Amino acid sequence: MSIILTQTDTTVGFLSQSSEELSEIKSRNSKKAFIKVYATFAHFKDDFNRVPRSKRNLLRRSHQTTFIVKNRSFRVASHTLYSEVLRETHWNYSTSANAAGKNFEREFCESKADIIVEDKNGLRENSASKLIKINQYKTRRLR
Repeated sequence: MSIILTQTDTTVGFLSQSSEELSEIKSRNSKKAFIKVYATFAHFKDDFNRVPRSKRNLLRRSHQTTFIVKNRSFRVASHTLYSEVLRETHWNYSTSANAAGKNFEREFCESKADIIVEDKNGLRENSASKLIKINQYKTRRLR
């Protein structure tokens, strides 16, 4: 599997369908889960994911937001270059493009990536996405 370095809708990120490779790059515990990013809500649903009926509107209307449902974290990419990258694969694991606990360093990221996707605006570190944990009864913002 290849590691893709790209500007996500929030910050610079690594994408891959291999969580093991991402764990190795980030020097991170392999048991710690990654965010799964889907190209569309249809692909999210095709992956046998379920969201409480009362929270579906929240999910569809949210932008730059990661959700946790039943200890699985996911997000649906907006219509940007990021979603163009996902169009072929339908989903990828995602993580910020930096060494664990450090800020974005272009040299580090380029040395770890197999594919670099960059538009005319370049790669820039912005704030992370909102993180919301939801279940049938409660919605709690974690970040």
